[in-house]
Amino acid sequence: MLCLRYSLPLVIKRLEPIKISRSTRSVVVCAAKGPRPRYPRVWKTKRRIGTIAKSAKLVTCIKGLSNVKEEIYGALDSFIAWELEFPLITVKKALKTLENEKEWKRIIQVTKWMLSKGQGRTMGTYFTLLNALAEDGRLDEAEELWTKIFSDNLESTPRTFFDKMISIYYNRGMYEKMFEIFADMEELEIRPNVPIVSMMGDVFQKLGMLDKYRKLNKKYPPPKWEYRYIKGKRIRIQAKPKNELDVAAEGETEDEETNRNTNESSKETEANTNELIKAAEVNSHDLFDKAETNSNEVNISSEGYVSC
Repeated sequence: MLCLRYSLPLVIKRLEPIKISRSTRSVVVCAAKGPRPRYPRVWKTKRRIGTIAKSAKLVTCIKGLSNVKEEIYGALDSFIAWELEFPLITVKKALKTLENEKEWKRIIQVTKWMLSKGQGRTMGTYFTLLNALAEDGRLDEAEELWTKIFSDNLESTPRTFFDKMISIYYNRGMYEKMFEIFADMEELEIRPNVPIVSMMGDVFQKLGMLDKYRKLNKKYPPPKWEYRYIKGKRIRIQAKPKNELDVAAEGETEDEETNRNTNESSKETEANTNELIKAAEVNSHDLFDKAETNSNEVNISSEGYVSC
């Protein structure tokens, strides 16, 4: 039998050395496939603008406008037109800047615009709006906002809202509404802080409710210690007296009054001493004249006695 065998062709290939560049900038070495070149980027990222610069730009954009609602809302819409997401941090920083500059109308406009977009519906935003309404003199809108927040969040309303409303009513002399809010605080078992207790005590003293004033001080005595955060650590510090600033102011006024009294008393004493000196001089002159007349009379009488 014939057996045919095909011999495999001998392929001799020259092994060429592979040159691997040692520079790591242009070549990235992969784990399995070896080095591959890195191509340059077609586009470059521009310098990004931070939230602080954006908030400053937003504030300058708003300040030059009038108080027309359509104009302000249009400018704010055009400001965020090219944003992929709503710039909540930028708007919050702009509101903080406006609050420091006491631009209450602008704060109300920007906050209402943000809430109309469905953004920033937090307690901090509502508190900023409530404070701006109170400072701008819109008490009806502030009360409407307060009733809405209190009705929606009955048991979770923060204490700062109660404190703010009590201070608003205290500054305007609306004592009955103060008592209502304070009664709501006690019903919800919210402990008032020291300024609120002092305000309520002042109102009780003004209205002559001394029994309620004593009960208030007995129920909410001033704290002996207070806690402060210093360099991130919670440190207990001895609390200051309730009206230390008032006491200091009273001390200054008392010092001024004492200085005035001392000046007046010194002037009076000087005037009295001058009058006494003048009276003493007059008396001395009178006594000297009387002494001279007496001596003359004695001399005359002695001469007559001698002549006799």
